[in-house]
Amino acid sequence: MALRQYCPQFRRAPTSPAVLSSDRQAGCNRLRIEEAALPLHLIKLCVGCDSIEELAAWQAGRLRQRRRAGEKRPRLFHRTFQTPKRRAQLLDGGSLYWVIKGFVLVRQRVLDLRPDAKDDGTACCGIVLDKELVATRAHPRRAFQGWRYLEVADAPKDAGVVDAAVEDMPRGMRDELRELRLIDW
Repeated sequence: MALRQYCPQFRRAPTSPAVLSSDRQAGCNRLRIEEAALPLHLIKLCVGCDSIEELAAWQAGRLRQRRRAGEKRPRLFHRTFQTPKRRAQLLDGGSLYWVIKGFVLVRQRVLDLRPDAKDDGTACCGIVLDKELVATRAHPRRAFQGWRYLEVADAPKDAGVVDAAVEDMPRGMRDELRELRLIDW
């Protein structure tokens, strides 16, 4: 679909269903694309963690630390310099998918996006996360900086579909088979 023929403001075709409407305010006298309200996810590298268990332990430690600092109901969040612009879609059932050692292995539901500040006072965005870590089927992902949007169709499925016999496989064996690309979970 050659949408740029209609409106030169669009650099690429949309990746999700869209609604076409007229738009004279934006300087385009023919057509405009508005993103349909579909859930959307984020994907981010989990730097410094080698496993889901290590991520869970680190997050539990942060929550304990915040309780000791006096917060009655501490919230788990991740700080990032760039604020996601597609807030409504992220809060409509979106998750943050963590890439660990080159594979998407786990996700956490995004509860809120709020203005925040780093320890040095620099303004940033706080992505408030659910405490529950949901394991996903392993999906290879190359390194990148920051976070990226992840469409629902591209998101890995939850690992709950793996039967109990497979869960009995030793973790080391499963990791080696995954690295050899013989399994994808």
